[in-house]
Amino acid sequence: MSDRDKKPRFQRAPGKRRNQTRDGRPAWRDREVDGPVILYGWHTVAAALGNPQRHIRKLLLTENAARRLREENIGTRITPEIVRPNLIDQRLGPDAVHQGLLAEADPLQSPDIAALPLDGIVLVLDQVTDPHNVGAILRSAAAFAVKAIVTTARHSPEATGVLAKSASGALEMVPLVTVQNLARALTELNEVGFMTVGLDSEGSEDLGAVALRQPLALVLGAEGRGLRQLTRETCSVVARLDLPGEIKSLNVSNAAVLALYIGASRLGLMG
Repeated sequence: MSDRDKKPRFQRAPGKRRNQTRDGRPAWRDREVDGPVILYGWHTVAAALGNPQRHIRKLLLTENAARRLREENIGTRITPEIVRPNLIDQRLGPDAVHQGLLAEADPLQSPDIAALPLDGIVLVLDQVTDPHNVGAILRSAAAFAVKAIVTTARHSPEATGVLAKSASGALEMVPLVTVQNLARALTELNEVGFMTVGLDSEGSEDLGAVALRQPLALVLGAEGRGLRQLTRETCSVVARLDLPGEIKSLNVSNAAVLALYIGASRLGLMG
């Protein structure tokens, strides 16, 4: 089975229908994205084409990209438009590395927070706004089999364009849960049994020394200012990443991968 075929699976409470959460609310809703999602680049578009949950509206390919898809037995699902590379350049701008592929697609549906499985790890992003960082976090999350990423509807990038390219296909593998109020979402996670651990350079405990358990939610703050005060107060633990050098804080995407490695190792999820 290829990585594209491995889709996250969500548990549901006994007696609930597939489209319901534990309290009977709809388990799925659309992400708030204006217009179609723009996907470009080899890994991003190939993963979208391999995801049956992704509805492709339009597909632009260069001749070389179309040939490569055929050689790798990746179906296009719709009839593509064969175009010159400069047409895609015009659509995306000169700095976009599109590798001859551009797709317009519908947004993926977002699971309700109450539909998350009660095992493994989820990541929670407190107003992380840089699409490159969120994309890199998604890629690390896919590598560590993270069950979902929880993010805010406001002050977070849309799941399109640069974010999707930075995720390198992981957008199709790790569900994004969009919430209106992060503190309320963390409270709900606490109530259903998650251990919520905020990461902050001023945290009182070293993450490597915390007695972690499943289900675990690792909470990361925005670039620069870190966790908001209410977020810190809602987490069950606030921990730091102990680093041996003079710099004690990391870029949020680097902090995410280190925290995931510690968490997955401590929970016995490394295989």
